Amino acid sequence: MEGIAFSPSNNFHCYPQIHPIKTLTPIPFRFCNYKTNNPKQSLLSFSINSSKTSQTPITQPPPLVVVGSANADIYVEIDRLPTEGETISAKNGQTLAGGKGANQATCGAKLSYPTYFVGQVGDDAHGKLITQALGNGGVRLEYLKSLGGGVPTGHAVVMLQSNGQNSIIIVGGANMSSWPDKLSDQDLDVVKNAGIVLLQREIPDSVNIQVAKAAKGAGVTVIMDAGGMDAPMPQELLKFVDIFSPNESELGRLTGMPTDNFEQISQAAAKCHKMGVKQVLVKLGAKGSALFIEGEEPITQPIIPAAQVVDTTGAGDTFTASFAGAIPSMPDRKSVLNLLQSV
Repeated sequence: MEGIAFSPSNNFHCYPQIHPIKTLTPIPFRFCNYKTNNPKQSLLSFSINSSKTSQTPITQPPPLVVVGSANADIYVEIDRLPTEGETISAKNGQTLAGGKGANQATCGAKLSYPTYFVGQVGDDAHGKLITQALGNGGVRLEYLKSLGGGVPTGHAVVMLQSNGQNSIIIVGGANMSSWPDKLSDQDLDVVKNAGIVLLQREIPDSVNIQVAKAAKGAGVTVIMDAGGMDAPMPQELLKFVDIFSPNESELGRLTGMPTDNFEQISQAAAKCHKMGVKQVLVKLGAKGSALFIEGEEPITQPIIPAAQVVDTTGAGDTFTASFAGAIPSMPDRKSVLNLLQSV
């Protein structure tokens, strides 16, 4: 698991502070709808139109639907990892809501994007903590299930070192147990009517396959975050994925190829293309990110440096969720060129 933990106090922020600009010259816009693969969807976008002076509102974009994990994260702050057989003292400890799925859903909602979370928690204190935190973050919870029968909420021990690096141990709990063999029509309906579906590997592959297949059949873009289960990616799942998003180490493990430099990462991404995924979005840590689209030159994005790295937990989740939330507002290349030629 790699996830930013967020608390019921609603202190989690996944966007920078914006400082007001003293003067701003207004630009008139004309709003329009770009076509998507899903005929039910109407996505918000705009173009400059110098002949208009008013804005015409349109319907809210279809939601981001995150299907995935929710954990209670037990954080311990330490100077270093213990060696084998060693006991060390932690400087601090606390329990917060987290999990890759819950983190990504909360980030989407914090970015003011309509977001649903489909997942499972136990009927216990950790489950209540997560439900409250998700609700406080603005996530829609109609599809979050609370399991009885003594099934515990998923949880994790996060060991945060003083240099900002972390190591994590996961207990699957409700994330991995008691999922139905076949998802309900209600759960699949929200998937089919999504703008983007975001998946991770902290729930069973069988669930991800059902969700990805339903989304793909409805023309909904599927993003698969590779984080979570350290096991081969089923080909049946990959064939329904539009954008595959690993970090360097995940890309290396899943392809069996080295990823020590950009050339090796490019070759590993090309192998993913051969496996059926057309777009590979690689998270490169301190080196930023790179998007590899089959048949095109890679697009690289450097980091925005911070003066001090406090905690890398959840950086990947925040990045993937932000990317997913931005996709519906992105026009295609042809639309951009047409816009540039018209001004």
